[in-house]
Amino acid sequence: MLANHHQMSLQHIKSHQLLNSHQLIIGCQTKKRAINSFYILIFTLISLFFSSASFSACKMPDDLPTGDLGIIIERMDGSVLIINNSSLSVLCRVEGLGDLSHASAVFSRDARYAFVFGRDGGLTKIDLLKGNIAKRIMQSGNSIGGAISQDGQYIAVSNYEPGGVNIFTMDDLSLVANIPALYGESNMASKTVGLVDAPGNQFIFSLYDGNEIWQVQMDKKTGKPDADIKKYHNAGKAPYDALISSNGRYYIAGLFGEDGLSLIDLWHPEKGITKILSHYGKGQKKLPVYKMPHLEGWAIAGKHAFLPAVGLHEVLVVDTGTWKEVTRIKVHSQPVFAMASPDDRQIWVNFAFPDNNTLQVIDSESFKIIKQFQPGKGILHMEFTPRSEHVWVSVRDIDEIIIYDTQTLEEIKRLPAKKPSGIFFTSRAHRIGL
Repeated sequence: MLANHHQMSLQHIKSHQLLNSHQLIIGCQTKKRAINSFYILIFTLISLFFSSASFSACKMPDDLPTGDLGIIIERMDGSVLIINNSSLSVLCRVEGLGDLSHASAVFSRDARYAFVFGRDGGLTKIDLLKGNIAKRIMQSGNSIGGAISQDGQYIAVSNYEPGGVNIFTMDDLSLVANIPALYGESNMASKTVGLVDAPGNQFIFSLYDGNEIWQVQMDKKTGKPDADIKKYHNAGKAPYDALISSNGRYYIAGLFGEDGLSLIDLWHPEKGITKILSHYGKGQKKLPVYKMPHLEGWAIAGKHAFLPAVGLHEVLVVDTGTWKEVTRIKVHSQPVFAMASPDDRQIWVNFAFPDNNTLQVIDSESFKIIKQFQPGKGILHMEFTPRSEHVWVSVRDIDEIIIYDTQTLEEIKRLPAKKPSGIFFTSRAHRIGL
């Protein structure tokens, strides 16, 4: 879920809290469902316009493979770059994707299509081989990311407005299900966050306003979600983001309203929610919290998880067997992402404003910082090539992507990009939670 979110997550959450304080409480579930139906009707009409629009295509190479492709979000222009991470080149720019200020993406199983989730509620399917928009719909008023199912047949999107989760078919983005996130005796509608795919063709997400976590099972026979949604109540105050471990076992939600994290062991869901790392959060920090770290910015390397500390100049090292803290690593400033290379050998860390011009590299075995870079202001995201040889870094304020060799720790190339943020390679198509 995404680089610009780290620049603006506090402002987004505070603004949504202010809006919630003025919401009317509607006690009738029927009225809530009617409002959701109205939203769906409006967005369907808007989508018909986008579906009928013609989108120009780039001139793409013939016989293009998909395994080494990817996209880069150009958040200010509503465009994405299609790139090749073997030739270290930009192949094409695709425009017309709307508001990408908080954009993320997932890929089809064959790695041909990218599905981009825009902040404006847009869901765009990009054909990487043709270099064009295959389909674009407006599915909500304000969305916050999405996921693709284990079997690759369904795309789910979590929404701030009107809340809930929408599920679509992968091939033509037709609506499969609208799941209103209603909670409490008054059936209030909640914003949904932390949406991930999970083994067993499931989607899991958190209710920011409802303090719950929901687990949705897709029925292979009907192509619809099971009516019986598993709901974990008392998940902690205001879960603002979540991750799933790379093996699909643990779902972990971060809490904006209290310290600590909420963990569900999906191998043993009967155990319910376990609170871990009770000290993790804002707490009584002397430093201002410039950014709540995104949980997908955690790194898990070997038996350790590396967590950006909240409001501190530290990375926490946690034993994933016990989920207890092992040690802390002093770093340059407040960390945002701590990302592990696929070979688990290195942890690359970027930082919050005003120190977002710096990168540090941690050795995952010794826990020591082995390299520091200062390539420019606005370092927003990092993405490793599938076998760890390179890492691509988006540097927004200088309009460049910088590529580093992870063995020599030297810069090897720069590519121009318009205010780049998220970088997503098609290798994600074969990984849980990405």
